[in-house]
Amino acid sequence: MKLVMTLLARNEADIVDAQIAFHLHAGVDFVIATDNGSDDGTLEILGRYARTGRLVLLREAGEDMRQDEWVTRMARMAATDFGADWVINSDADEFWWPRGGTLKDVLGLIPERYGVVRGCWRHFLPRSDGPGNFAERMIVRLCTPAFSGDKSTIYHAHQKVAHRADPDVEIEPGNHNAAGSALEPLRGWHPVEVLHFSFRSAEQLARKAGGGWVRTPGFEPTQHQLLLDHAYREGTLGAFYADHAVSDAALDCGLVDGSLAVDTRLRDVLRTLREPDGRYRVPEAGMPVAFAAPDLADTAAYAAEASVLVGIDGIVRAEERVDALETRLARLRTLPRR
Repeated sequence: MKLVMTLLARNEADIVDAQIAFHLHAGVDFVIATDNGSDDGTLEILGRYARTGRLVLLREAGEDMRQDEWVTRMARMAATDFGADWVINSDADEFWWPRGGTLKDVLGLIPERYGVVRGCWRHFLPRSDGPGNFAERMIVRLCTPAFSGDKSTIYHAHQKVAHRADPDVEIEPGNHNAAGSALEPLRGWHPVEVLHFSFRSAEQLARKAGGGWVRTPGFEPTQHQLLLDHAYREGTLGAFYADHAVSDAALDCGLVDGSLAVDTRLRDVLRTLREPDGRYRVPEAGMPVAFAAPDLADTAAYAAEASVLVGIDGIVRAEERVDALETRLARLRTLPRR
């Protein structure tokens, strides 16, 4: 099996080295990356991986954001140009963690009739800003993400998808779904956690918000992107970050009521991959790191959290059926009357 990851990045120098190294150790064979106008060192990091032969770099220099178009292009390239069997479409702040074994082990379990498998998004929360890389500071995980559509919070339950390589695949905005004639989704099973590190420092937020792409015509920003853009324009990014950082008191309360957990898994793995100069090792091809299977308590907690996605999936399926029915009705109205 050949596993290819697509990666879209813009000013992610604080995380992208760790992100690529982690996935190359977790079973990814090759990375197709698109950089969208980075000016913080991200391009140099991507270039270093390109020189190893494990990454190909595409560049989009404009201020616009055409995420679904660019990711769809990369996902199709994975099938047509790089011989992929499976494709993971990832953002730079996401780490795809297989629940036992490697990513290839997990994907190898998927019955042939299915072409899409879902991963469960799991949010890691910011702490007080300070020195140290993101993985050392961000070890608090949210256990109770809000139902999708809840405007009272920026942290929602959601899924990301891996899919069998398909030259005609269409990737939805946000990489939340992959559509293709042979890509039947496997529902109700989430064998991969997608560890999500969105807000990492006040400095990183300034880089994230500074591009102005949220205001690109036709782009549909998420709730947290809108709030972040508003804080940037108002000059209140520092306060915005502080408001979303987890205090010691909030952590203590969250550990008691079960809404928060201390999760050091990524931190511990990245410590083993980091070189003395702060860079991360590129593994030899075909030498992935296998991840331990979760224990019973973790499995039960994860099942409870992922169950929210089953409900979301039911809503999505209902919306798809309504859309299909409306399309059929519209087509019938165009037929000549007898």
